[in-house]
Amino acid sequence: MGQWFQKIRERVNIVLFDSKDNVLQFMRIISLLLVSVVLAGVIYFYGFPKTAESIRINTILVRTSLIYFLIRYLIMLFYDFHPRKFIRERWIEGIILFLFFINAVSPVFFEDLLVIKSLRVFVDNHSLLIFQAYFLLIALLELRFTAPKISSINIGPAKLLVLSFVVLILGGTSLLMLPEMTHSHDIRFLDALFTATSASCVTGLSVLDTATFFTFKGQLIIMILIQLGGINIISFAAFFAIMSKRMGGLKYQSILKDLLSAEQLSDTKSLLRNILKWTLIIEIVGSVLLFFSWEDIEFASRGDKIFSSIFHSISAFNNGGFSLFSDNLLMIGEKNMQMFQLIIMGLILAGGIGFFVLQDIFGVRKIQERFRFRWKEYSVMTRITMRMTIILIGIGTVGFFFLEQETALKSKEIGEQILTAFFQSVSTRTAGFNTVDMSVLSVPILMLFMMLMFIGAGSGSTGGGIKITTFAIVIKASIATIRGKNYVEFFKRTIPYSVVNRAYAIIVFALAVISISLFLLSIAEPNTDFIKLAFEEISAFATVGLSTGITSGLSDFGKSIIISSMFIGRVGVLSIAMILSQRVVSRNYQYAKESVMVG
Repeated sequence: MGQWFQKIRERVNIVLFDSKDNVLQFMRIISLLLVSVVLAGVIYFYGFPKTAESIRINTILVRTSLIYFLIRYLIMLFYDFHPRKFIRERWIEGIILFLFFINAVSPVFFEDLLVIKSLRVFVDNHSLLIFQAYFLLIALLELRFTAPKISSINIGPAKLLVLSFVVLILGGTSLLMLPEMTHSHDIRFLDALFTATSASCVTGLSVLDTATFFTFKGQLIIMILIQLGGINIISFAAFFAIMSKRMGGLKYQSILKDLLSAEQLSDTKSLLRNILKWTLIIEIVGSVLLFFSWEDIEFASRGDKIFSSIFHSISAFNNGGFSLFSDNLLMIGEKNMQMFQLIIMGLILAGGIGFFVLQDIFGVRKIQERFRFRWKEYSVMTRITMRMTIILIGIGTVGFFFLEQETALKSKEIGEQILTAFFQSVSTRTAGFNTVDMSVLSVPILMLFMMLMFIGAGSGSTGGGIKITTFAIVIKASIATIRGKNYVEFFKRTIPYSVVNRAYAIIVFALAVISISLFLLSIAEPNTDFIKLAFEEISAFATVGLSTGITSGLSDFGKSIIISSMFIGRVGVLSIAMILSQRVVSRNYQYAKESVMVG
């Protein structure tokens, strides 16, 4: 029976072979158009006030698209010469469409959808929500199979990185301008752009009160922008491309090799998996811990408490600095919620040391290797990152503790003072949360914080700044030059001068951007204290998000400068590092040498 069926199938495939490519190409075009139309419909549905007509139209669009994808799946299965392999490769899509089919026909035999009958408490008897969830899952799967097409775009990795953030920011801006995203149903374009840029670049500066100005939908958009911007939208595109096992993935692997400091091209696939794995594990654990740490905070409902826990976990791990409280975390500091502060600090540190360091320290394979080979040590990058992190946090903690005794720490007990100083030191380097009133801080501590913000987090992390390793290499190289050494060494390892030169270039680039932006800010805001402007600019460029309270009062020109600084600070340093990491064609000649006086 099986052989007979196989012979019939082979004859059918031979007959249909000539039409296969045309049919599949036609379906790909229809799929792209349909996804675009339905996605626009879903955005309109949630972005504008609901009406009976919008519900009816959205229901028709979503159900029609799912019916099409079900038919397309069956046609593709019919055309495929290896149906079992096709089912194995697209098993997720198959399960989703099977569930849709079951739920679509269930009202014929039952009073309601099967899924809704079992999840009635969550979906409030709303069948459209279930079908929209099916559609969004299918749309994500479509991204997996269409992402490799991006590799045909003939632009370099650095430009592609910048383009990905531009698309993310503009998309976020458009969504935040929808009426349902704000309580006032109205937001200026520049303010929406500022918020979207700050969220996508995981900065945390805000010209609007996230807690009161934005609705739940608006806050959800901000959270998604923080998540995508934190682990880098390129990582998502590359993940889908590589997972599709197509040649397009090689281009993205090359991009991520430079971006994530991978030693080999083959390492990028495992690095991407580990990035997503660590992100999900840490954020889920952080959300659960935060849920049980809200000691004296009252929430309107359990749902608000759950969302607030997830939001702050994502914001902390991605070093976003956004909070659902009007005063950031000042109330948390006043209530001395120690457990909450410790969890936030843990999330900040986990996101700030970098995925490569996380994998090197906590990766199962790395741990097994160190147990098997006692001589095997942590990588040089890991040791530099961890030691410099401890040193910088220590400097910030001690400095804040002694310099703010008469201001921010005046009314606190010794234990609270130590915790506050420790929290602010951890947060200042990368995250941007504050448990003290930043407007009352003294000039010396503001200058110390500016130094910490400028240095920033670890390479390949969710944080900003010039990065810890960049700072450490430049300091070590300067000392080596003064002492007359020809090489830069860390832990009995020589750092190539190409890396040293790259570190110098990044610092020069950062100082140039900050200087130019600060010059323009002094023109745009002539009545604002220069120290506060400098603090705001460095916070923006280093994507930290701390402010002395001047952000909302900036002029439109000033806001535009800060927007540019956040964007350049997030993608500029990465881009220049990727550009400098590209191979330059060597020349076999050299001009005559001549000495020039320096210093």
